[in-house]
Amino acid sequence: MLVASLFLMGIATFAIGLLPTYASIGVAAPLLLLTCRLLQGFAIGGEWGGAVLMAAEHGDDSQRGFWSSWPQAGVALGNLLATGVLWVLAAVQSDAAFESWGWRIPFLLSAVLVGVGLWVRLSIEESPVFAEAKAEMATKETPHLPLVEVFRKYPKEVLVAMGMRMAENISYYLFTIISISFLTIYAGTADDKSLILKALLIGSVVHFVTIPLVGALSDRVGRRPLYLVGAVGVAAWSWVFFDLIASRSEGKIILAIVVGLMLHALMYSPQAAFFSELFGTSVRYTGASVGYQLASIFAGALAPIIAIELLGDASAGVSNVPKVAIYMTIASVITIVAVLVAQETRASSLRHDRVLQD
Repeated sequence: MLVASLFLMGIATFAIGLLPTYASIGVAAPLLLLTCRLLQGFAIGGEWGGAVLMAAEHGDDSQRGFWSSWPQAGVALGNLLATGVLWVLAAVQSDAAFESWGWRIPFLLSAVLVGVGLWVRLSIEESPVFAEAKAEMATKETPHLPLVEVFRKYPKEVLVAMGMRMAENISYYLFTIISISFLTIYAGTADDKSLILKALLIGSVVHFVTIPLVGALSDRVGRRPLYLVGAVGVAAWSWVFFDLIASRSEGKIILAIVVGLMLHALMYSPQAAFFSELFGTSVRYTGASVGYQLASIFAGALAPIIAIELLGDASAGVSNVPKVAIYMTIASVITIVAVLVAQETRASSLRHDRVLQD
């Protein structure tokens, strides 16, 4: 499933770079784009959970936070590569050239990463933990329905995972996507785009380095303390974040992005191990993915829409920044409650399963 989801993601992403324009095929163009985006959504539903669990189940219990954080660091690295490509294109292309054909380049470049990813994934065997659970499951007479069993045996864990995801997912979009719109639409001009892209490039480097360091720290002090600090931190930082962006000062914008992504890493890094440890082996892939992706629908997927709506009409020259900060604070409170409800799972064994106990 991991290989299948990666392959599906690669095909859909590459296909976007080849799509004909509306001028050439009419309404079929946006419909094809929507189809590709839906395929990407289906693919990521299996890709994240599979990658995280392969790292978690192959690693040592005492170092699970560190090893599980590397798939999370891959997100930061992907954002770094994407931002880097956009920054180069913005520097060497006019807006007209980018809108005409330059936008296709990042999508077409994804073919290289898909090839490397498939080679890596096909060379990895199933984890011993999963192999043991699979062998035990084969002795049972009842059919194995992971999605049904997740909601029957782990309903609390699904809700906890969803709650923990709210502040993490929304803050990431706040610091990486909404910041671009805010600077170029509300606080500056389109000419400031290269400035915010440079800040995001630097922030992504810091984010990539910070994630494994936080993962290693979570093996020492636990997942919950770091997650709580991150949730409180992004809520507090959201109240000053937009003022720093609005300054249009390069140093302040870089500071805003870097600190925001470091606070995000305090949640995102231990999240991989935390979610893996919440669910039993026979439903771990499904449980972790369901908790992660269901929250994405209500968190990150809606965050840009909600934030822009809260900011108000850009043409009026007024932006309601406090409303966005309140939105981020509410999300953080939900995450804090979820973390407090969850039990500390640091260094716990992954060889547990309520389904197999029946």
